[in-house]
Amino acid sequence: MDHGTDAERVSTPFGHGSTATDVLRGVDLTGRRYVVTGGGSGLGAASVQALAAAGASVTIATRNPDTVDVQVLGDHVDVRQLDLADLDSVRDFVHGWSGPVDGLIANAGVMALPERREATNGWELQLATNYLGHFALAVGLQEHLEAAHGARVVVVSSGAQRLAPVDFADPQFHERPYDPWVAYAQSKTAGVLLAVGLARRWAPLGVTANAVAPGWIRTRLQRHVDPDALRAMGVYEEDGQLHTPDWFKTPEEGAADQVMLAASPVTAAVTGRYFEDGQESPVVEGGDGAEPGVASWSVDPAAADALWDLGSAALAAHRA
Repeated sequence: MDHGTDAERVSTPFGHGSTATDVLRGVDLTGRRYVVTGGGSGLGAASVQALAAAGASVTIATRNPDTVDVQVLGDHVDVRQLDLADLDSVRDFVHGWSGPVDGLIANAGVMALPERREATNGWELQLATNYLGHFALAVGLQEHLEAAHGARVVVVSSGAQRLAPVDFADPQFHERPYDPWVAYAQSKTAGVLLAVGLARRWAPLGVTANAVAPGWIRTRLQRHVDPDALRAMGVYEEDGQLHTPDWFKTPEEGAADQVMLAASPVTAAVTGRYFEDGQESPVVEGGDGAEPGVASWSVDPAAADALWDLGSAALAAHRA
């Protein structure tokens, strides 16, 4: 994953205020098929609506199909059950799929669970949902992505990846004290490393993979975050109600980069990169007070390989 110098980083015409509709203006996606995890609300819903409006057929993969926003549904949109924290559910989704997949947007996630919880296979729930479920889904759909001839995988990460690397000595918090934000940051670092691993392995197949940080948006992702933490994030309380500051993005703005990477001609040949606000981000040193960008540990090829091995071992154990 070579991010190169400032001059070599990928630049696009889009920026902070661009919307998912903006990046697909004039693009015809008729005949193309996309899978969007967590596409029933928030950023996922905005992505689904933009792709479908451009003519694509979109499958919303969601844990709770009954909670999908009815405004997202339409002639080009269908809904299928998928629980990323349950590898049996991922297997069933993959086995039930037929035909090419032009794009997979790994959008679903959980954030800052206040107490340590486990997925069905014993993994810490944030790492299981945000990374392992998407790893299993992408690998399971590999032949369908390859069949599309130019398919793209987009992993939705976060600026939180700058706060913590993947702790390969204790990724599941068996020994170290559980911290909601460290666990979330680790899972988002893992998401970038997933894109790095996919890009390194699937370039010969004609499949690209990139990661994206959507920015600050109020969505259901923050449902586990207590009010004090929300205020620390910039959301403030007035008259007993939480209010979102003007500088936060709307879901349509937050979805712009993932839709751009999934379907815009501008990024058709781009792979193994991390984007924010329409531009490839610089590599920075991670940690508290890190500058904007992608942490070096999030794009480390050796870490991506180690994480690939960790995920592969989990899938093998599940099949055994």
